[in-house]
Amino acid sequence: MFSITKHYKIFFAITITFLLIGFGSMLFRGFNLGIDFTGGSIMDLSFQKPVAVAEVRDVLKEHDLGNAVIQLETGDGSAEKSKDVLIRTPVIADEARRLVMEDMQARLGAFEIKRVEQVGATIGGELIQQAVLAIVLSWLLMIAYITFRFQFKFAIAAIIALIIDVSVTLSYFSLLQLEMDSSFVAALLTVVGYSINGTIVIFDRIRENLKVRRRSESLGEMIDNSIWQTMARSCYTVGTSLFAIVSIFLFGGETIRNFSFAMLVGFSSGFYTSVFLAGPLWLLLRGNKVVK
Repeated sequence: MFSITKHYKIFFAITITFLLIGFGSMLFRGFNLGIDFTGGSIMDLSFQKPVAVAEVRDVLKEHDLGNAVIQLETGDGSAEKSKDVLIRTPVIADEARRLVMEDMQARLGAFEIKRVEQVGATIGGELIQQAVLAIVLSWLLMIAYITFRFQFKFAIAAIIALIIDVSVTLSYFSLLQLEMDSSFVAALLTVVGYSINGTIVIFDRIRENLKVRRRSESLGEMIDNSIWQTMARSCYTVGTSLFAIVSIFLFGGETIRNFSFAMLVGFSSGFYTSVFLAGPLWLLLRGNKVVK
């Protein structure tokens, strides 16, 4: 059986190397913030004939506006086409907007302009602070709960693993310069909830095995046994989750692609940290040496 605790330095080195690259990218390249954060322009149009989101996006791509948010105003949102379309783009000049509308009229038919206006960011600095506060508060509550159910060092190891998951997701978006919008915040909060679940399952098995551990069995061996005893469950859980997320990523359309990619990265990282990092972290926090 492969010993995870004996090879913990390899997993730590891989993690630290990637995080350093990611933090460097965040520092020097920053993030590609979407119009939810930076503001933009709104075009509310009413076409004579129903149009689909893909048709509108094809026109916008010709003007480097393929990342625009396009909403069909159909009431229940179930129709594939609609006459009423709401388009949100980054801030564009009046002349550029006029060219977009002329091209749209030529390719999609005549329409009535219901409103055109510049808008501010829907997620301002105050809301960003609230999102960060919510994540930090969730970590504090998790520390309190895990300390109550397990031990304080279990809680610290779990939160370190969670911080790594969030950092990895942020790193990918910075490295690839993927657009971050309001859905990214929702994906990040989902990752936090998903990742802690896998770690708790492994910690629960470690706690049970601690009670029946033989004197001849080292803590490192006990952790390895606990991880492998839950490995099938961990693989099944992440496998079924990733199956759904990959399907959404491939076939869900442009609008939710970055949202699904954030969950794809976060869930994969959650599996990695739960299996390969959380147990060795707890062992090191206890001050125990791993037998080589």
